[in-house]
Formats: sequence, structure tokens, C-alpha cells
Amino acid sequence: MKADAKADVKARERAQVQAEANEYRQAYRRDKRKSQTVGNMVFALVICLAVVAFLITVTWRPKKEAAPNPVEYTAQLEDARKAAAWVRGPEPMPSGWTATSVEFRTPQQEPITWHLGVVTNEKKYVGLEQSNVSGGKYVADKLGRTSDDGTASVGGVTWQRKVLLDRKNENALLLVGSGVTTIVAGNAGYPALEAFASVLR
Repeated sequence: MKADAKADVKARERAQVQAEANEYRQAYRRDKRKSQTVGNMVFALVICLAVVAFLITVTWRPKKEAAPNPVEYTAQLEDARKAAAWVRGPEPMPSGWTATSVEFRTPQQEPITWHLGVVTNEKKYVGLEQSNVSGGKYVADKLGRTSDDGTASVGGVTWQRKVLLDRKNENALLLVGSGVTTIVAGNAGYPALEAFASVLR
């Protein structure tokens, strides 16, 4: 009986060791499958990112600045001068500058107004506004709130410098006289505004 009992104990121990070994092997296989799955996912993700990066590299193009759309203004300038001798325009237009908008309101549409918008060679804006109105309302309508910024002498004529408080980085030159208001305004800076004012004829 003692021998049989010892044999049973040994058999149970062997069975327990075998069961533990089987459980360990199964756990190892499960962990291996999980690690393979995670590895496969990481590998697939790396491949996808590589493909996306390649497509971006191949298809990306630097964005080009849109060129300003030029308008012909000389004919309308001549017509405006026939109706209002005080109308002025650039003669000549500064090199590389492009007229992009023009408008003249005829005498039947009081007050008379003349507008010419220009883009400089540095892609900045300069606008010419004229009217046979010398009151502050016209200036306020065109420029909004302003603050004085000294004066500028252009061709022997003194213009008032203005900072436009309602527009970022914009300034204006203002000339009022003989019942006519002339404004040169934009974000091109005073040197460009004065250069434009100097060619107005």
C-alpha cells in the first residue's frame, strides 16, 4: 500500500508538472501571437505613413501668388478729364505697377468721383481717390478714422500724412484745395505713396 501511495503521489506530481508545462506553452503561444499582431500593425502603419509621405512629396507644389488682373484705365482717364479738368492720373505709371480697378462717376452723379487702384511691383496696394468735395465727410468715407502723421512735400506741394486707424499698416496722403480732395492711400508705405503722388498729372 505504501508503494502504491507513493506511486500515486508521483503520478499526481507528474500530471501537475505536465499541466503547468502545457499551460506555460499555451500562454507563450498566446503572447507570441499578440506580439506578432502588434508588430504587424506597427509595420503596416509604417508602410502607410511611408506611402503618404511619398505621395505628398510627389504631388506637392508650392503655391504661387496670383498675379493681379490688369485693367485698361487710360481711356477712362481721358473721358474723366473731359468731364472734370481736375481729375489726375499717373503719367507715367511707375515701372512694374499695375492698375487693377478704375471708376469714374459722371457729373450727373454728384459728387463727381474718380478712383484708380494700383498694385505695386512689391504686391502692395495704392489707391487714388478724387472728388469735387472738400468736406471731411468724403475723407471719412474713404479713410475711416485717421490720425495726423506730419506732412510730405511732393513736387513742391505739401500733402498731409495720415495713419488709418481702422486699417492695419495703411497710410494716406491727403491734399485739399480749389474745391477738390485728392487722396493717395494704401499699405505700400509712405515712400511708395509719395512716388505715386509725384507722377500724378
